[in-house]
Amino acid sequence: EKLMFTFEDVLEIDDRSIQTLLGEISSQALCTALKGTDDEAKEKFFRNMSKRAAEMLKEDLETRGPVALSEVEAAQREVIETARKMIDDGRIITSGVGGEQVVY
Repeated sequence: EKLMFTFEDVLEIDDRSIQTLLGEISSQALCTALKGTDDEAKEKFFRNMSKRAAEMLKEDLETRGPVALSEVEAAQREVIETARKMIDDGRIITSGVGGEQVVY
């Protein structure tokens, strides 16, 4: 049985891989997915975007009203599934405790 891969696991992906992932997910999906996360998670994505893109995403997050939890979870699943496919394809890597590469 495959190990569960969660949105928090996406945060363990190295910065270069986050940048690759950002090219594959829509800004709308990312905005919705980040609605349910803490500042540390948001910052992981912001620092891997252009300054302009990060500012636009921050503004979208601030101006967007309440979002149903089911929408946030669906958007997070979309990000997770995209990351998972990219990991399986060898396009991005993730590391576990101590920086050791984890194979899912």
